[in-house]
Amino acid sequence: MINCKSTYLTLIVALLLLVPLALIALSIGRMQLSLGQTWAGLIDPKHNALYANILYDIRLPRVLGAMVIGAALASSGIAFQNLFNNPLVSPDLLGVSNGAAVGAALAILLNSNLWVVQGFALIGGILAVSITVLIPRLVGQGGTLILVLSGIIISGFMQAALGLLKYLADPDSQLQSIVYWQLGSIAKLDIPSLLAALPMMIIGFIILIFFRWHLTIMSLGDQTAASQGINIERERLVIILAATLLTAGAVCLAGTIGWIGLVVPHIARRLIGDNARFALPLAAIFGADFLLVIDTLARTMSAGEIPLSILTGFIGTPVFIYILAHRKDLIQWPS
Repeated sequence: MINCKSTYLTLIVALLLLVPLALIALSIGRMQLSLGQTWAGLIDPKHNALYANILYDIRLPRVLGAMVIGAALASSGIAFQNLFNNPLVSPDLLGVSNGAAVGAALAILLNSNLWVVQGFALIGGILAVSITVLIPRLVGQGGTLILVLSGIIISGFMQAALGLLKYLADPDSQLQSIVYWQLGSIAKLDIPSLLAALPMMIIGFIILIFFRWHLTIMSLGDQTAASQGINIERERLVIILAATLLTAGAVCLAGTIGWIGLVVPHIARRLIGDNARFALPLAAIFGADFLLVIDTLARTMSAGEIPLSILTGFIGTPVFIYILAHRKDLIQWPS
């Protein structure tokens, strides 16, 4: 039985934690600000033009972007894990990340600006998932296993295409940009870019929230879901679409960021249980918390900018090993 009181308390505490984390992230940087100066600069931008410029033009877009992207990746991660009835899958299962990487690399080869790179990444991610979903229909088979296999096929193809684009890239400029984009960063994120991607990410999240009761049932298997009157094929496609919108939006804004969509859902379930009704919003909040901390570390630990996937990998790996050590059932693929 779920203790609703403690569950809602956990959600509220996790949500409130975003406020001090955001204030700390806004205060830390090459020019240190006190929490008081940060708060005053946010409330009254005209009081100090320098503080206002640092906060509104440089740090605030990163803080908001980190929260949105972290929430998107964690939400899509828990949706895919429930949908495919396997806790070891991640948001890039159906090829969205590799497809986005191919789109971005192609735009970089064309010497395009940041907006075009983001647009190509979005198109590439959605196109990859669309092909993945189409393959089962072409071969006349259904079910989650054929979708997973299709995702592996398309991911492999996109990796080959990305390798070709890297081979063709100028090693002194374009290749470096492609590799850096693959490692993930929100250093160049601005408010217009975030606002451009935000609507589809909000739509994707609303769809997942609407279907979160069915996600719990679908995690028990197709037979159980069908016995409860769920139209499996239709709802699976809707959930995949929603999760893809979230993942593609996050990837087009920040590049490829690993581990968040894999590890954060497990942390949420460990604290609040397997019911997606509560685990989904908690995973979204924790994802926002987690990437906000990671991005703050990425821009303050050294003189240069550390790519996000490097830090998420170093932190996510031991956390996931700990989870596996305490949940040995996770290594069993449900039949």
